[in-house]
Amino acid sequence: MPAAAGRPRFAAPVLEAIRTGMIIGIRAGRAPHRFIGIWAVVVENRVFVRSWSLKPRSWWRTFLEDPRGRITVGTRALSVRAVQTRSERLKDAVDRAYLAKYKTPGSIRFARDLGRARSRSTTTELVPTR
Repeated sequence: MPAAAGRPRFAAPVLEAIRTGMIIGIRAGRAPHRFIGIWAVVVENRVFVRSWSLKPRSWWRTFLEDPRGRITVGTRALSVRAVQTRSERLKDAVDRAYLAKYKTPGSIRFARDLGRARSRSTTTELVPTR
């Protein structure tokens, strides 16, 4: 299924790197600060992330105030806009994607936690900007 109408798309090599890589770097908002590593999944050729921790100064809360940010994928740094996901169908697909991708004995507990209501409510699509 194509990306949402009118939204820019990530190039195929970037999607593949996110699909097969375990961690991307993320920096939320426009204020300069360090990148942190998070898990990301690709669903319907779109990139989704969830917050495991909902701390007051989390990347997710920063995106609620300022949806612009950057990600690193391999050696590439890309500008993104964060779009909060409301679709239950997409959230279900993201649940499945996290469980399929992060299934090692050390990560499965966290992948399951990302499917619980608290983290599920933070489902965010990252859309490339130019």
